[in-house]
Amino acid sequence: MATIAEFWFDTLCPWAWLTSRWMVEVEQVRDVTVRWRPMSLALLNEGRDLPEDYVAQIALGWGPMRVCAAAEQAHGPDVLGPLYTALGTRFHPEPLPTDSPPLAEAIAETGLPAELADAIDDPSYDDAVRASHDEGMALVGKDVGTPIIRVDGGAAFFGPVVTPSPQGEVAGRLWDGFVLIAATPGVYEIKRTRDVRPSVE
Repeated sequence: MATIAEFWFDTLCPWAWLTSRWMVEVEQVRDVTVRWRPMSLALLNEGRDLPEDYVAQIALGWGPMRVCAAAEQAHGPDVLGPLYTALGTRFHPEPLPTDSPPLAEAIAETGLPAELADAIDDPSYDDAVRASHDEGMALVGKDVGTPIIRVDGGAAFFGPVVTPSPQGEVAGRLWDGFVLIAATPGVYEIKRTRDVRPSVE
């Protein structure tokens, strides 16, 4: 029986994107099924004293996450993986676009109806994003970010933060280690300072 890995993502985050590509690879080399879950950097940083330009940047993430919520509501959770892939390949490593054509292209590539693009400016989907976000954050606490990964409905962790995305058996071995850590009571944090930028190479 496949291991279920719930993966909370915001399309804005390049680190989440790289980790997601690792998980896509893990699905190929281990008996793992990823269930994609929306979250939001804007919600994560709500009420924090941050530079105005950063607040404006993360606010751009609302549009794509609303589209993800609308797609999930109308077509079920299985569409989120392909939609995230289509969005992410347009957003990374480039900055998040401020206009809708890349979103419309991603929707079309995924085979979803074009009217989903209307969700970009529709705040009625914010509650769905918030509910999923809050569920993920409740598992890991407030001092983390995206991605969050939960293994088989058990322990969840922020990360791993990795660049570039591991491939093949290297990806599988990292997953094996992640599962071991998640199954070990009392493990809270493994971390070192990042000295590189996200890289797809």
